[in-house]
Amino acid sequence: MIVNDQELTVTLERIAKFQLQISHLRKVETNPDNYHAAVSGYLAEIDRMQLEVREYLSLHPAELAEIGA
Repeated sequence: MIVNDQELTVTLERIAKFQLQISHLRKVETNPDNYHAAVSGYLAEIDRMQLEVREYLSLHPAELAEIGA
């Protein structure tokens, strides 16, 4: 779980890097089956991280302080 804005920034940067990697694979992979196999892990990790971002952003800072206490 993301607990502060620094972790949020790092997670958003990781999401962006994974998206760029997938974009690159779309350009260079000629076989659709290989493409799907190559990106499935990236997509699953992006989904997981986006859920963490959503959960963090859905909480007010005061609520985060309560959870951390």
